[in-house]
Amino acid sequence: MKHFPFIVIMLVFLAACGSGATIPVTETETSTQVPLATASPTQTLRPEETPILSPSPTSTLAPDAWKSMPVVPEGVSRRMIEVYQRGLARGRNPSRFSKIGDCQNITTYFIAMFDTGDYRLGDQYAFLQATIDHFAGSWGRESLAVKGGMNVAAVQNPFWTLTQRPDECQEGETPLACEIRVYNPSFAIISMEESWSGDIGKYDSYMRKIVEYVLSQDVVPILATKADNVEGDYSINAAIARVAYEYEVPLWNFWAATYPLPDHGLTEDGFHLTFARDYFDDPARMEMAWPWRNLTALQAIDSVWRGVSAQP
Repeated sequence: MKHFPFIVIMLVFLAACGSGATIPVTETETSTQVPLATASPTQTLRPEETPILSPSPTSTLAPDAWKSMPVVPEGVSRRMIEVYQRGLARGRNPSRFSKIGDCQNITTYFIAMFDTGDYRLGDQYAFLQATIDHFAGSWGRESLAVKGGMNVAAVQNPFWTLTQRPDECQEGETPLACEIRVYNPSFAIISMEESWSGDIGKYDSYMRKIVEYVLSQDVVPILATKADNVEGDYSINAAIARVAYEYEVPLWNFWAATYPLPDHGLTEDGFHLTFARDYFDDPARMEMAWPWRNLTALQAIDSVWRGVSAQP
């Protein structure tokens, strides 16, 4: 019986990137736009001054408010500027970001083309080339915290470092901690599509622990909503937005980018994204979800980087 925890973990792994359980919640008709405040850096803090960041005392976010939030974060909070400044003070690399997530974040499909050159920005998005160049190497990096089946619980479990690159991780280190220590990023995209064990309460709790750890390392998190609704009530996206709102971290609302697409950008299984090459100047390809996932991820990173670093 001493192997029982590992059996449970493997069952969760096998179930990941499939369909999730339905967890009913009470929703309201209220829908609000929640802007993020903009500010400029004012000081450099020493690493030892890093505070323990907890949720800010804010009003409650309405359950459906996330649906009207912008796809790309519009500005950043003062809190994230301070996190970025502390990161620079402790030696975080301002030209690196890490990916933390499941099968929707593997380099086969997700943003790696910005390192290989297999993309077209077109005139409309040509300005984003500067951001692609600034973060060269991060787009195609094989993150230690990304794997098919990597959920909000697994990424914080040292067992999973054994299935990644154990030669790079320390004994007892989680994939999340290992990735940040090894790659030393200033930013982290966090994209987790499935609840853990079908319990939205546990998903919320584990997501908060991820965000709190990333903030404790003076790394700026960018939380992503998902395109699908396999749980049936959008409770995962609502939880993601709630955590982003309470911790004042940027939200990349990917759901809003795919909702207008044919079949909301989803294949027949209701989970996987429709595919096309990343030619953002081709209207036919932009009817598919994967080009939008890659484009809006790029836009989110661009917006947050410029916001915290006062780039024009």
